[in-house]
Amino acid sequence: MGNLEITLDKNSNKVVVLPEIIFSNKQNIDWNEVERYLERYVGELVEIAETGDIIYLGKDFPDEYASSKYTRKAKGARAKAKANAAQGIIDMVEIATDRIFRENKKEKHSGDAANGWYYYKTRFALPIYDNDRKTGNYNIYSGRLVVNCTGKGKMYLYDLVDIKKETSNPLRTSK
Repeated sequence: MGNLEITLDKNSNKVVVLPEIIFSNKQNIDWNEVERYLERYVGELVEIAETGDIIYLGKDFPDEYASSKYTRKAKGARAKAKANAAQGIIDMVEIATDRIFRENKKEKHSGDAANGWYYYKTRFALPIYDNDRKTGNYNIYSGRLVVNCTGKGKMYLYDLVDIKKETSNPLRTSK
């Protein structure tokens, strides 16, 4: 669906390779800019290859992604990784795996998550630069896509959380 490269790491896990660092200031990410970037995806439908689940990117997604409690707590490299993951969000949904279900327990989500929450593992890689030049090496990150399920059974992408750099598993491309 997306147009980014999806490759396999040394453990044969799918990874979305992000071509550039477009949000580079890890000390002070402009989350309003990230939100504006994500607005281009509102209205998209993405099928998760592993489960066949259809995930909608609704009008609330950009704001939630850029303003969630998780985002507000993210600092440094984790904030930079989340901001840049925005460019691969469609492909990251497509390759998501390991679906987990949790019932909704918060009153504020009784409407948008009446049928609970789904969490999927996804992975992406960010290029490593040396003096503003790409090295051909990439850091791989894993994260959990958060998807809410409405009372009508529609599934909406909500956020990307639990972002972790996979330090033992770098990626080298031929580019």
